[in-house]
Amino acid sequence: QDSTWVSQLSERLPVHYRVSFPCFGPGLISHLNDLSLLSQDENGVVLSLGADSQWLIVSAKPFRLDIMEGREVLLSLNSRGLLTAKEDGMWEETFKSHTDNKPNGPSSISLDFSLPGVEHVYGIPEHADSLKLKTTDGGDPYRLFNLDVFQYELFNPMALYGAIPVMLSHSAQRTMGIFWLNAAETWVDISSNTAGKTVFGQMLDYVQGSSETPQTDVRWISESGIIDVFIMLGPTPTDVFSQYASLTGTQAFPPLSALAYHQCRWNYNDQEDVAAVDQGFDEHDIPYDFIWLDIEHTDGKRYFTWDPHKFPQPKDMLQGLMDKRRKMVTIVDPHIKVDSSYKIHNEIRSKGFYVKNKDGGDYEGWCWPGNSGYPDFTNPEMRAWWASMFAYDQYEGSMENMYTWNDMNEPSVFNGPEVTMHKDALHGNWENRDLHNLYGLYVQMATAEGLIERSGGVERPFVLTRAFFAGSQRYGAVWTGDNTAEWEHLKISIPMCLSLGLVGVSFCGADVGGFFKSPSTELLVRWYQTGAYQPFFRAHAHLDTPRREPWLFGPENTALIREAVRQRYALLPYWYQLFYHAHHSGQPVMRPLWVEYPQDTATFSMDDQFLLGRDLLVHPVTEEGGRGVTAYLPGKGEVWFDVHTFQKHNGAQNLYIPVTISSIPVFQRGGSIIPRKARVRRSSSCMEHDPYTLFVALSPKRFAQGELYIDDGHTFNFDKQKQFIHRRLSFANKALSSRNLAPGSQFITPSWIEKIVILGASKPSKATLKTPDGKENLLEFEFDASMSVLTLRKPGVNAGVDWTVVLQ
Repeated sequence: QDSTWVSQLSERLPVHYRVSFPCFGPGLISHLNDLSLLSQDENGVVLSLGADSQWLIVSAKPFRLDIMEGREVLLSLNSRGLLTAKEDGMWEETFKSHTDNKPNGPSSISLDFSLPGVEHVYGIPEHADSLKLKTTDGGDPYRLFNLDVFQYELFNPMALYGAIPVMLSHSAQRTMGIFWLNAAETWVDISSNTAGKTVFGQMLDYVQGSSETPQTDVRWISESGIIDVFIMLGPTPTDVFSQYASLTGTQAFPPLSALAYHQCRWNYNDQEDVAAVDQGFDEHDIPYDFIWLDIEHTDGKRYFTWDPHKFPQPKDMLQGLMDKRRKMVTIVDPHIKVDSSYKIHNEIRSKGFYVKNKDGGDYEGWCWPGNSGYPDFTNPEMRAWWASMFAYDQYEGSMENMYTWNDMNEPSVFNGPEVTMHKDALHGNWENRDLHNLYGLYVQMATAEGLIERSGGVERPFVLTRAFFAGSQRYGAVWTGDNTAEWEHLKISIPMCLSLGLVGVSFCGADVGGFFKSPSTELLVRWYQTGAYQPFFRAHAHLDTPRREPWLFGPENTALIREAVRQRYALLPYWYQLFYHAHHSGQPVMRPLWVEYPQDTATFSMDDQFLLGRDLLVHPVTEEGGRGVTAYLPGKGEVWFDVHTFQKHNGAQNLYIPVTISSIPVFQRGGSIIPRKARVRRSSSCMEHDPYTLFVALSPKRFAQGELYIDDGHTFNFDKQKQFIHRRLSFANKALSSRNLAPGSQFITPSWIEKIVILGASKPSKATLKTPDGKENLLEFEFDASMSVLTLRKPGVNAGVDWTVVLQ
């Protein structure tokens, strides 16, 4: 409204600069049209953000932006004056034998953010570090630059395989988020005025009445691009998740089988080896759903092919798995062997789809096949062509029970700078330096689209990726890369997956057992026990490690691993329900305790335990020789039930739990209802129509509630045709009921309710099942007075209809 003021402001800002506020609920982003002018002078304006008591103060000289709520400053931009754009710098850089000529010159940008009242920040994966981000004063900033890292270091801000430039801040008053939308190499510096203070120092501040408000300052620095920032004002963790999901989408809803157990190594040798491993699982009564093939299954590292000697009849192999309702994953990497007899290479070259070098020729580098080209996945025509290669008549030997793994998609270039692509390589008119961190996302996007297209748009895909960016959650799963068979790597898998979940990527896991080196039997068992309660559950191992199928470590360890895997399968209905919600709302599946207990400061730095949804708390045993763990059970007035013994414990306490090698400490929150399937079979698909057992955990604080979600487990019919069952389970006033949450949906299941287990119950005189047709049936029950556990046997009612069980 004031052209003079606007011109003053524009002199202080980079040419391209945008700040947006997705702060008013899912899907609604504040742009200029949502703002209203409250006041202005020659140096700035005050704008209403549209929400109660929230406004924006914009100053021109020097440029500064403050977001206020009442009299409280929520966040300030450029309060330290670190805004820079295309600053002076070197026009040429060298890295070992590589030279980057920077044809466009120095192009870096940066901006600082100040967060008053904040001591805890999270996110910006991927780093092998604690959940709470550390200050970087006196050390290197956190680096976001997708790289193929060999044996990565722990508790280090070094770059790893993926990069999501999203940071969350949390205090007892508010949760907020910053999304720095830039795919170039990025560095994040964090400082805090409370960092390094000892407990004594903090007490001294309190005694002396120190008025210093805690504050965290963050500086984002990117090598190129524009400043494009989204501020998510929360105020709750759930609000921030929804706001971020409105920008980048939600977690893809995976096929149910993808949430089961995956068996992988580099490499299963041939078809006979695959058949023997498959049979081994049956002989040892261990369920699994997917067996994986790494790069050695191909004909000379030519992807979309099979080794004609080791895998001469891939369809026979796949049919053998299908007969047992199991599946396979094969690897398809984005480096393409330069070979004139290789159809994939010839088509990419003839269509001009390869990334180019700075001189305009096809960019080539060294990877597993030797000399390789790199398809330009930023080109939508290239992505469409790549997707078409997954058609059954193109990918010879493939079938509908075969899915895909995209590895090495940072991209990995063995002879490139830092084992990746040169920054001056060209994707059309864009340098790799501008969009490097997007490459892996586009590979997974094209692959997922290919799996959807091959089924005519009917089947949900499953694609695992190593490299990722903001939005990768829409296309499948990620894993934490090439970890090591060491206890510290087991421990770090928890905060690494928690960090990913906070920024949208719920489908995350770590290689069970460790990729490099060989685990002790104790470490292997503990890793299975931990992995069984993480979203993506896959064992994987390096080519040079001894075989480690679950039955190779003696019958006692086989039994321990079997039990961990069976616990995963019994809980699949709950996992599936959590992913359904993640898909619809962006809420993380595996979450830190502070997400559900945002005012409990004891949880803010906790990353050795976690929640699955709201209702299961897991504290894996991750110490060698561990004889006990101390689990924090949150919530004053809450009660928690040990899911194995049904022992009840009060919330808001640190509980010491003696453990043995068979222990997996897991607790169900009082006031919740969790569905399970007790009949564990050889694969999840074999359990499709099996009955449910409902575990009802009572609480003196609230009525118990839960859900039951059922669909066909593998198609998009739940979305396109509303073919699903979604029911509310409630226990109140001595009555347990099931009611329809989706009246417009249509789906029929033969599954029924087999058993109901009520924890914290009192003994009834009778239990009566009532159904909509007016029928009433007395139910058999057992009551364990010592544990206050009531078990109702064989209600026999269909899982998809209304019913009520009344206790008298």
